[in-house]
Amino acid sequence: MLRKSGLIKLILAVAFGCSSLEVCSTGAIALGASRTRLIAQPTRQSATERSSPRLPGSKTTIRRQPLRLKLPPLPKEISSPTGRRFGGARRTGCPKDVELQLAALVPATEPQPTVTNVWSLTSVERPILWFYTPYNKSSNYPADFELLDEESNPIYKTAISLPDKAGVIGVPLPPLTVKKPYRWFLNVYCDRQQQETPIFVEGVVQRVELSQAIKEQLQKADPIQQIAIYANNGIWHEAVTILAQLRQKNPNDTTLAEDWKELLTSVGLTQFSDQ
Repeated sequence: MLRKSGLIKLILAVAFGCSSLEVCSTGAIALGASRTRLIAQPTRQSATERSSPRLPGSKTTIRRQPLRLKLPPLPKEISSPTGRRFGGARRTGCPKDVELQLAALVPATEPQPTVTNVWSLTSVERPILWFYTPYNKSSNYPADFELLDEESNPIYKTAISLPDKAGVIGVPLPPLTVKKPYRWFLNVYCDRQQQETPIFVEGVVQRVELSQAIKEQLQKADPIQQIAIYANNGIWHEAVTILAQLRQKNPNDTTLAEDWKELLTSVGLTQFSDQ
């Protein structure tokens, strides 16, 4: 009788001790000879949660700061990264009622009131640059992308096909050399004969070599975690490209939409976060 009573108390202790799966182990829990398996179903986490480590013995995930780019000091190889992130000047023939103007989805800094530095880092040989265009294919506006070397010599130029509707487009770059800065331009000609100055955005991109420690972190990380690693180390293009591609594959994912908003907001581009 005493042995039976003790068994009942033990069962009750286990039952009440793990009444919530959130505070029990996420692994299998065996009870008695039947080995009943209780698998905790994890809730979906955002990038800010999934990239955070658990403290030893912790029962909940520690939420880190919002996803944001930590832009490092200007590399010494980039002497004059002035540029323009927005193509706001109106040109003959261009519609004047666009809700958002042509924009480069890149970081920018303002060291002086009248100076805007538009520069960003990549760690891959052929990065993708992302732009918002209010002009679509039906406008029949010619558009092109240009790349110049550090001595302002044109080294690459390609025609750009505008999207079916206003939105974000990606432009793949040709191979870049480590440590060399490159100046880029995206031009849209509202004058179809291209006789007038186009609406344009411009900036500087530089390829850098990642440390071995960062490479090892990336190898062990999933895509969501990689975004945070790149952003925390000032590598804009891989952070935004991985997130943009995830959003393209999962357009209805609200968590990815929130991550996209956080990342763009961190570089002052909140107005494009729903594009």
